[in-house]
Amino acid sequence: MTYEGVLTKMQTEIGDPIQYYLVFEDSFLNMNQLLNKEIEINFAGYQCLNCCKKKKIFRQGFCYDCFYSSPAVGDWIMRPELSTAHLGIADRDLEYEQKVQLQPHVVYLAVTSEIKVGVTRKTQVPTRWIDQGASQAIAVVEVPNRYLAGITEVALKNYYTDKTNWRKMLQHTTETFDLVAEKVKIENLIPEETKEYFYNQKNDLYELNYPVLIYPAKVTSLNLDKTPSFSGKLTGIKGQYLIFENGTVFNVRGSEGYVVTILV
Repeated sequence: MTYEGVLTKMQTEIGDPIQYYLVFEDSFLNMNQLLNKEIEINFAGYQCLNCCKKKKIFRQGFCYDCFYSSPAVGDWIMRPELSTAHLGIADRDLEYEQKVQLQPHVVYLAVTSEIKVGVTRKTQVPTRWIDQGASQAIAVVEVPNRYLAGITEVALKNYYTDKTNWRKMLQHTTETFDLVAEKVKIENLIPEETKEYFYNQKNDLYELNYPVLIYPAKVTSLNLDKTPSFSGKLTGIKGQYLIFENGTVFNVRGSEGYVVTILV
């Protein structure tokens, strides 16, 4: 059977294990059902997720022009501490930025390749943690806007990384950590402005189980620009990665805006 469409990040559903769906305009695939089966991925072109023109993708599924003009990819996305909507100051589009920035945000600890600190909108819990391939996660602060989350994250980056080593995450070589105990340490590390938002009593630890039959000993990243046609047996899904039997891994989110055909 053949499926064709523009890649966007896989949709997920919490479960044991997590369920993954590749969604196209007119069809979708439950990727869990393809485990231990051969699939073929063929590159067919580009389509910008913003303007929908068939232009080469620059970053994050956007063409060059859209990446530098759309409010959906402003600098405050990657660096929440740069948010200014709470001050009524626009970056690219104040109406859009107020809608996204002026809502509850969570600062969290997650175990990916090690303990990392991060920020997400409250509505994206636990989706954000699944997309990162976290095995465990816990919220430490819930604040009313993105700026406060950003300055909290900046303070905690003195003690925790904010990056994931994707190779270690996919190889599942992570150590065991006690996130509840780590959270206890944090109350005295966050800025004064956000101490009142510390999750003092709530220790809701998320444990996430991914549909992986076997973790690879070594990983090789599939780049559709360099390898426009690939086939292999799917042996796992973690984060936004498809894991194949030979250790090849495909970052679906990293290939957003690519038009593909998939044969199963």
